[in-house]
Amino acid sequence: MAKELRREIGTFTALATVMGTVIGGGVFFKTASVVAANHSANMTLAAWILGGILTICAGLTSAELAAAIPRTGGAMRYLEYAYGKPVGFLMGWAQLLVYYPANIAALSIIFGTQWVALFHLSSAWQLPVAILCGLSITGLNFLGAKVGGSVQSIALIFKLIPIIVIVGIGLFAPANATIHLWPITTGDHLNWGSAFSSSLLATMFAYDGWISIGNIAGEMKHPERDLPRAIIIGLAGITLIYTLVNLVFLKTLPIDLIAGNQNAAADASMKLFGQFGGKLVTIGILISVYGAINGYTLTGMRVPFAMAEEDSLPFSKYFRQLSRRTYVPYFAGSVQFVIALIMMFMGSFDLLTDMLVFVMWVFNCLIFIAVFKLRRTEPELNRPYRVPGYPVIPLIALVGGIFILATTLITETGLAVTGLLLTLIGLPIYFWHQRHKTTN
Repeated sequence: MAKELRREIGTFTALATVMGTVIGGGVFFKTASVVAANHSANMTLAAWILGGILTICAGLTSAELAAAIPRTGGAMRYLEYAYGKPVGFLMGWAQLLVYYPANIAALSIIFGTQWVALFHLSSAWQLPVAILCGLSITGLNFLGAKVGGSVQSIALIFKLIPIIVIVGIGLFAPANATIHLWPITTGDHLNWGSAFSSSLLATMFAYDGWISIGNIAGEMKHPERDLPRAIIIGLAGITLIYTLVNLVFLKTLPIDLIAGNQNAAADASMKLFGQFGGKLVTIGILISVYGAINGYTLTGMRVPFAMAEEDSLPFSKYFRQLSRRTYVPYFAGSVQFVIALIMMFMGSFDLLTDMLVFVMWVFNCLIFIAVFKLRRTEPELNRPYRVPGYPVIPLIALVGGIFILATTLITETGLAVTGLLLTLIGLPIYFWHQRHKTTN
């Protein structure tokens, strides 16, 4: 008898999965980029709210494919189903070469930045601490999935503590700045359109992770009812949390001290809770970042392993090797860390996060288009869940995605082209490898 996924997940578990997947360290550090783009408190808050709305629409849309195509591999499999193996391979390749290593590198850089600020070290220590952070997490994951999973569970608890403390106390603390919610304005001499588009782009990293939400659809008791409920409530809750955290930062610090300052969360904590309390909150943020890096490391090394099991990659025999004691794909994990290490030397936090957001939104838009495509070409496909408000919700997601891509291409052309080239390199590699397999 064929084994099937057991439908045991209810609304609460789905809701916890949504919030646990998306909430990471981004909200503490992307505020600096958002404020730097607009120098406006109300535009900063508007960007976080709009980013949340776009993420809700994206999550609701992609979940239709997740429910209809509940295969191991997630979004890579949706694209393969809708467009063929080369496109599915390209997403896996982009995750291997850009998405996971860039996340690990960017967050390790942030960890180094926060560590140096917390212990008042020379800035020369930032990169060595970042490297040691990424290396230690890779090493922990080489000890086995159970160890990596334990780190993730502990970090999940700690990641919520700074948010609860900052929002719970910061909202009622005396304000050092007055915030007018309307009209939405920018700082002096800034173009409204470019300021807002750059602000929205900057929020996308903090909302990253929603693409994995639909992966649990095949194990839900009532996906047609519970999945949209979990996505809407979960992502709306995250949007509210992110907006409130930013409101506290904007109330607590002058806007010029937030713009471009990746230590803004630590500075706000010091001002709210004093030297000792602020350090405790900053340590909580560090643990949250460490856990986020662990999540990307744990998941990321299994992408090339899954591809290698189908012999989709050159050197597949190495990528699918597991350590004898812990059954971890150590070669895949080592390659992932080496790529992340190179990125740590070459890129800043904002450069790396903007590049990975751009690359993944190319595939996100293909996923949104696939919903329309399969509705037309395969109306009989079993869809346990259908995106509500079709075709409006998918159209909002698609238009928003195209806007993000166009904005990045216009404002950060070099970064966008680099991301595209790294991704498209995968095509000749894919076809070469297919021919090589055929001839051998």
